[in-house]
Amino acid sequence: MKHSTLALVIASVLSGAVLIGCDKNEDAAGADAAQQQMPPAVVNVQTVTLDTVPQVQTFSGRTTAYQTADVRPQVNGVIDEVLFREGGNVKKGQPLYRINTDNYASSVTSGQAAVQQAQANYQTAQANNANAKAELASRQASLAQAQNDLQRLQGLVSIDAISKQQYEQAQTQVRTAQAAVQSAAAAVGQTQAGIESAKAGIQTAQAGLDASNLDLNRTIVRAPLSGRTDRSSVTAGTLVSAGQADPLVTISRLDPIYVDISQSSSELLKLRQQIAEGKAQAGMNSVELVLEDGSVYPARGKLALSEAKVDESTGAVTLRAIFPNSNNILLPGMYVTARLTQSVITNAALVPQSAVMRTPKSETQVYIVDENNKIQVRPVTINGTYKGQWVVTDGLQAGDKIVVIGGSKVKPEQEVVVKPLENPNPAPAKEGASNAQTPPPAAKAMDKPASKDATAQKPAESTAN
Repeated sequence: MKHSTLALVIASVLSGAVLIGCDKNEDAAGADAAQQQMPPAVVNVQTVTLDTVPQVQTFSGRTTAYQTADVRPQVNGVIDEVLFREGGNVKKGQPLYRINTDNYASSVTSGQAAVQQAQANYQTAQANNANAKAELASRQASLAQAQNDLQRLQGLVSIDAISKQQYEQAQTQVRTAQAAVQSAAAAVGQTQAGIESAKAGIQTAQAGLDASNLDLNRTIVRAPLSGRTDRSSVTAGTLVSAGQADPLVTISRLDPIYVDISQSSSELLKLRQQIAEGKAQAGMNSVELVLEDGSVYPARGKLALSEAKVDESTGAVTLRAIFPNSNNILLPGMYVTARLTQSVITNAALVPQSAVMRTPKSETQVYIVDENNKIQVRPVTINGTYKGQWVVTDGLQAGDKIVVIGGSKVKPEQEVVVKPLENPNPAPAKEGASNAQTPPPAAKAMDKPASKDATAQKPAESTAN
């Protein structure tokens, strides 16, 4: 009885094992059949075209007033009145402050009196000169008469018609007349010198009057340029002095306005090397501005200058751009982001960010589909971004089909079904590029060797400060 029961149990176990083995074999066969019937993976591809791509450099910068003037008084005195509204716009020549004029008005009155006195002195000198000239003419006539008399008597004395004494008296009269002429001529010279002295006196007095008038005019402190004022450092009743250290107010011209940006000397050197080697061409001097709130400034600026020296403390070169600012949106000291197309790259390809992968070895690569519709790995070289896409400068050829969507589902040498990308040009992101290569971040390893594939990730655009 026991033996028969044991035999039944063993037979049941054996039959169950046989059934389980049959089920496993059937499941494996079904999986193989399903795998054979699974269609190839579908990937979306974009055909590569080579073109000229701008290298848009992104810099941080600060706004700076186009012109700045510190207003200081040019005369001493007490401020009587402040004539402008603080923080408002003023025009060149507009009165800003009025300084007390009492002392300067008195100086003008004194100067006018001095000029009048000098002019009177000049008229007197002219009258004296006229009198001296008349006296000289009279003395000259007397001399001529004495000489004529002497000449007439000279013939008579030779024949003893007159006495020798008369002749000698005539000679004395000639000598006396000559001395009188010389004295009159000296007087004319003195009066002429008096005229010149009077002229100089008039000029001196007029210069003093002009200086007094200038000081009187300077009691009105005027704006040296058009612009916006800061806060006034003085009020009515404040004593100010010419040439004082502290300005009364500062005026800044804000239209146009400067934007100062810095570029590292190494980046500038690399850019020039690329242009020298023919890998890039010189770009434009047009500059786009992004404000602190992320909005784009409505007007574009132009590159005004690039300093010819490197800042030893920062290792950077200062670039200056000039922007129109008619609405005074930009104020001095604002932090902004400037985008400058310093060069253009020839024979470059724009590749969507989702198509580029990075291996754990920091190699950037893409998947392409060959003529047999099989996946191939292609290493690429990236040089920044443009309008939200990677700029590929090496590794791709015109006509290559790169995998944009579906790359995470395939592996090298796998046969795929190719579909063109419906929207090969996605909406551009914010412009910004860097000369330096900025490869996408490291990807997450998949179930195939990490050295051959990595999951595509969307990186942020690089920024050169």
